[in-house]
Amino acid sequence: MEEVLSEGILVQGHGVASGKTPDPRFPAGTLAMQKPFFWELGLDLSGFYPGTLNLSVAPCLFMPGNPTHFFPGVKWSPSLPAENFSFYSCRIRPAGETSFVEALVYWPHPSTKLEFHQDPHVIEILAPELPGVAYGHEVELAHYPEEMSFAMPEA
Repeated sequence: MEEVLSEGILVQGHGVASGKTPDPRFPAGTLAMQKPFFWELGLDLSGFYPGTLNLSVAPCLFMPGNPTHFFPGVKWSPSLPAENFSFYSCRIRPAGETSFVEALVYWPHPSTKLEFHQDPHVIEILAPELPGVAYGHEVELAHYPEEMSFAMPEA
């Protein structure tokens, strides 16, 4: 199947994944705590920036499909219950650029995530650091429709 191109705007997130928002439970951020668990399960996140890019696809909603990786019941924090995580392969680039970088959509399942809920129009992307991108910038996401898609909410 052929890749499709989706667009979104970078928005500010909670700052918990990267550790920018102080929380004594996650001193270096939630991703730093989760990485060793994902590594043990076969997913190496070492090539990605230790935080997420929050991409608003409003007015559309994220429609998860067949994930590249699915990890159920990951008990990564002593202060939170186990969570289910899915990762979706994609490629990302700032709008107007010609080359993409490999990335992943990072999706802690809302049904098992008790805190830090996302706006339903926002997805979290793990990617290498993208110099020059900032909140409000448009980015393009190349992905396979059987893995994920974006759709208008039903009225």
